[in-house]
This record gives sequence, structure tokens and C-alpha cells, in this order.
Amino acid sequence: MRARLRPDRRKIIIMLKRRFLAALAASAAITGAALAHDADSGESWQLGDLTITGPFSRATLPNAPVAGGFMTVTNGGAEDDRLVAAASDAAGHVEIHEMSVEGEVMKMRELPDGLPIPAGETVELRPGGLHLMFMQLRHPLVEGETVDVTLTFEKAGEIELPLAIGPINSRAAGHGEAGDDMHKGH
Repeated sequence: MRARLRPDRRKIIIMLKRRFLAALAASAAITGAALAHDADSGESWQLGDLTITGPFSRATLPNAPVAGGFMTVTNGGAEDDRLVAAASDAAGHVEIHEMSVEGEVMKMRELPDGLPIPAGETVELRPGGLHLMFMQLRHPLVEGETVDVTLTFEKAGEIELPLAIGPINSRAAGHGEAGDDMHKGH
């Protein structure tokens, strides 16, 4: 009698994870190369020396466990600041992340010490780069609605602001589909 070989479940899970991450990396790389990001939605929020513009997120599929948050933060002051935390009722927790491409592999990691906002500089949180990661979503993010997020900065303090929810493939607040951005000549 022949013994049946059972697949190693751990190997299958690792293989599926790698395929998912490779697909995510390819999608982000193609989208990032094809589109320019324009985070100017016309609205801004002031917190001390910091100005926050263009906050947005993307619509999610019904069972998506995560979502991203994006915006531009300009430090008009003479001292560095740091985004040290983010929170939202829409998620179990929110992390500050960075994405980078190493070779052909896109890697995402949490920034446990927060995100520096150097004096006199602008830091852009955008798809395929620095971003907020909404973990354990409590409900889908729906295009046309907003999701509130509270940002905590080391020196400037806390601010709550709405992130406009755009299409799944949006590149900036107030923008339509990816194809719309491509036709703008960016």
C-alpha cells in the first residue's frame, strides 16, 4: 500500500504569501512608474508649524483586512518634529509604514520610532512609499465617504482629520481613476 504524501501546509502558506507580495509589488511598481502623485486637494490643516494637505485613503474590497492612508506634511518651523502615532476608529490599530524596492522585491515595514518631519521640509505619504497602514479594518472603506484619523506628533501634538476615500486605484485626494491621472500629462 502506498502512503499518501500530505503537502506541508506551512510551505503552502509561505508560497501563497510570496505570490501575494510579488503581485502587490508588481502592481505598486507599475502604478508608481506610470502615474505621478498630486496630493493637492485644496484643503489643509495647520498644527503648530506643521501643514497637512491632501489626506486620502482608497476604497477597499468588502473583506479587506488593511487599508492605506496618505497625505503630505510640511514642517515650516525651525525644529524637526516626528509623527509618532496614528489611530482611527475604523481599524483595530494604525501603523506608520514605509515601502521600498530591493532588487525585484517590494518590502514593507513598520517605523516603530515614527516618521521624522525635518524642519523646513515636506514629507509625502503616498501609495508605494511612506504611508499609514490601517490594520484590522472594522468595515470596508467606501468611495465618496471619509475615514477619520488622529495623528500624534512628538512636538506639535495631536490633530484629527478626515481622509477622503477615493477609488481603489486613486493616487491623490479628489482624483478619479488611475486612467484619469495618466491623461493629465504628468
